[in-house]
Amino acid sequence: MLRVETKSRARALQLLYAWELLGEPPIPQVASGLARLTGPEPRILDRAEELAAGVIANVESLDEAAAEASENWRMSRIAVVERNILRLAIHELRRGEVPPKVVIDEALRLAHWFGGARAPGFVNGVLDGIARALGRL
Repeated sequence: MLRVETKSRARALQLLYAWELLGEPPIPQVASGLARLTGPEPRILDRAEELAAGVIANVESLDEAAAEASENWRMSRIAVVERNILRLAIHELRRGEVPPKVVIDEALRLAHWFGGARAPGFVNGVLDGIARALGRL
């Protein structure tokens, strides 16, 4: 059985994915649409909404950090899923509330579940570099 935190991160990724594909509408609007599809899970959805809102509030600086750490990759060339996994994980690394190894492990789990075949390796490399630059590893 998955932990609430893991489910919240997966739901936050789904919110960010929908947010980007729908043209960046307000996150509560995206969350209510997602809740209709997935069912109401207040603890999970509330935490997911909080994470997604934090990412959206800092999306430009998160993208800059990811682009810098992903050597020779523009954010526009990174797939939507991987881009949002990176945003979410960098946001959590910066907040410092969760141990960096847990953040990276959870991001890799999301990459395995939702990303392409090469996503886990790419995500791991970028996040490892960012965590080291932040002095968290």
